Amino acid sequence: MLVPVACSAQATLEGKVVLPKTHVSPVVTERYEIVSKAGVLATNPPRAVVYLEGDFPAPATLPTKEVAQKDLAFLPPLLAIEVGTKVSFPNLDDTYHNIFSYSPAKRFDLGRYPPRENPAPFQIFDKPGLITLRCDIHEHMRGLILVLATPYFTVTDTAGNFRLTKLPAGHFVAKAWVDSRTTRSAPVDLKSGAVAHVDLP
Repeated sequence: MLVPVACSAQATLEGKVVLPKTHVSPVVTERYEIVSKAGVLATNPPRAVVYLEGDFPAPATLPTKEVAQKDLAFLPPLLAIEVGTKVSFPNLDDTYHNIFSYSPAKRFDLGRYPPRENPAPFQIFDKPGLITLRCDIHEHMRGLILVLATPYFTVTDTAGNFRLTKLPAGHFVAKAWVDSRTTRSAPVDLKSGAVAHVDLP
């Protein structure tokens, strides 16, 4: 049972996610890319999204996020957001793009749009789940949006390290999304003013 206390109490959670090793080369050289192997989508080099699962109040407003198209790739390749977030898709290349998704959590097709169209096309992601982004013009392009029903999340570094701050005190479950088929979890007990440690092997 998840038992949060007053949201004004702040705790910190840090730890490490054991990430899989990969020898798959990215299609386009970037800081990291989305790759598909045997139908499993993941980042290369591997990263994870760590988040706190619980019953949290919905925020009054959410900041707009962005997934740009630059150098024929999605930037960032992996974006974690809270349910209800608006995401814009600016085209920073010198060619047309056509971003779409057939994911159950959000199906959309932005249509073909030119470089630096203003305002940039956008979508509001109102259901939790994993969204796979593709471009109808450039078939190699892949991106992921992980829509979460929590305001507390972060993306690990390539060593799997993470740190979540300004958390409510209470008993929760920490989860780590590793790829489209793998999510790990562990119970955590957060105390106000204290740093808790959890590893997700």
